[in-house]
Amino acid sequence: MSESTYFYEPAKGHGLPHDPFNALVAPRPIGWISSQDAAGNLNLAPYSFFNAFNYHPPIIGFSSVGYKDSVRNIEATGEFCWNLATRPLSEAMNQTSAAVSAEVDEFELAGLSTEASSVIGVPRVAQSPVSMECKVSQILQLAGANGTEVETWVVFGEVVGVHIAGHLLKEGIYDIAAAEPILRGGGAGDYFSVAAAQRFQMFRPE
Repeated sequence: MSESTYFYEPAKGHGLPHDPFNALVAPRPIGWISSQDAAGNLNLAPYSFFNAFNYHPPIIGFSSVGYKDSVRNIEATGEFCWNLATRPLSEAMNQTSAAVSAEVDEFELAGLSTEASSVIGVPRVAQSPVSMECKVSQILQLAGANGTEVETWVVFGEVVGVHIAGHLLKEGIYDIAAAEPILRGGGAGDYFSVAAAQRFQMFRPE
């Protein structure tokens, strides 16, 4: 006899204590996005819907539920920077998720320093060991299956510059575990970390 399966249709409600959707698609890399408005006011915010989408050219993207300052800034300037959120920077990253007004500088709020980018005008997080400078390729407003637009925007950017701390390159290979990235889980505050002991290798069949 097979194990019973819980089924629900999202449009009719999940019937559980907490919506499991973002826990089922997890853990997810964090889009820690720095941006600035046309006047140069800085913004730094983490997004839990983030990933890489293409090799050549390299394209990354994040989803903003609501038309937030990051989307507004990026639409105005055409640029943003992704910064790796790591275990040592987790508390600072969490501080930048605070719901504050647009004029508040989250770098200052979280005790972080800025570092000038090499190609774009938006600065990166100086303390982060990995950053990607991006120029916008597309900004899309999402829609449901019935075509109705929802209040969520996806920002895609072509990576035009990459910064990697030298100690993370071992014989020219990026050491993911040494970078200590953190990943977003489900629930109000679940995160996961990456360690070398969790790695296994599997190669495509020929």
